[in-house]
Amino acid sequence: MAERKVTSLDVAARAGVSQSAVSRVFTPGASVSKKMAARVREAADALGYRPNVLARSLITGRSRIIGLVVSYLDNQFYPDALERLSNALQEKGYHILIFMAQGSGHAVEPVIDELLDYQVDGIVTASVGMSDELAGRCAVAGIPVVLFNRGQEDARLSQVTSDNVGGARKIAEFLVAGGHKRIGHITGWMGSSTGRDREAGFRAGLKDAGLEPVAVMDGCFERETASSVAREMVEQHQVDAIFVGNDHMASAVMDTLRYDLKLRVPDDVSVVGYDDVPLAAWPSYDLTTLRQPSGKMVELTVETLLEQIESGDAAPRKIAIDGPLIVRGSARVPRGWA
Repeated sequence: MAERKVTSLDVAARAGVSQSAVSRVFTPGASVSKKMAARVREAADALGYRPNVLARSLITGRSRIIGLVVSYLDNQFYPDALERLSNALQEKGYHILIFMAQGSGHAVEPVIDELLDYQVDGIVTASVGMSDELAGRCAVAGIPVVLFNRGQEDARLSQVTSDNVGGARKIAEFLVAGGHKRIGHITGWMGSSTGRDREAGFRAGLKDAGLEPVAVMDGCFERETASSVAREMVEQHQVDAIFVGNDHMASAVMDTLRYDLKLRVPDDVSVVGYDDVPLAAWPSYDLTTLRQPSGKMVELTVETLLEQIESGDAAPRKIAIDGPLIVRGSARVPRGWA
C-alpha cells in the first residue's frame, strides 16, 4: 500500500500553527514572521511535505509561470541576459519556461500557443517580435507581454531596450571625432527594431557632422554575413571605419580584416560594436563598443511584467535606457577624448 500523502494539515499540527499559516509560509511574498516560517519549514522537512503548486494555481487562477521566448543564443548578450531574467523572476517566486523560436511573427505562433496552453501569467520575448494577431490573443487572454531588447509599434505590448538611436549617435560622433571620413555601417537584421534604430541613430550622428556612410549593408546579426559584407566594404568602398550592429558580428569583422585581408585594426580600419558582451573585453579583440545596460534592462523588464500581472490594469510601458560608449583598442581614439 502506498503511504498517505502528507498534507498542510499534518504540517500545521506538527508545527502547532494553523493551516492558513502553513499556506502563507509557502506563498511567495506573503507576510509571515521569520520565527513562524522556520517552525513551519522545519515541520515540513521532517514530514517530507511539499506544497501542491498545481492545486494552488487552480484555486488562485495564477500559475506563477513566466514564459521566456528567444530566437537564438549565439550572441553572448542573450545567454547572460536570460540567466539574469531567470534568476530575477525566480527570486520573486515565479517558475520559468524557456522556449526557442525561429524568427518572428508567424514563426513564433506555435511557441506562443504552447505558452498559452501552459496558462503562463506573463511572457517575455527576447530578440523576437509579435504579430498583431498574437498580441491581440495575449491581450484577450489577459497575459501581459514584455519585449526585451526589441521594440514594436503596438500599444498593447511593453518593451525594454537600450537607447539604440542615442547609442548609435554616440558611435558616429566618436568616429567622426577620430578623423574618419569613409565610414561604413554593418547593420543588424533590418527586419528588427534594433537594426533599424541603430542605423537611424548612426546616420543622424554622421549627418550632424556633414557626412553620410559610404556603405550600409545588412549583416543579419550573423557572423558569416557580417564577414562577407566587411570584405566588400573594404574592397569596393575603401572604408576607414566600420560600425557593426552588435559585438557578435563585430568579432567576425575583426577576424576578417586582420586574418583574411591582412589589415591592421585600428591603424587601417577602425571597428566599433554594440552590446559590450564578455568577448569584447578579451585581449584578442579589445573591442570599442556601446554597452547595453543589461542589468538595468532586466530589472525594469521584471518590474514592468510583475506590475502588469499583479495589478491587472497597469498600462504598457516603452522604456529605452542610455548606455555608455566603452572605449578600447579596436578604434582610433580622438585626441582629448575622455
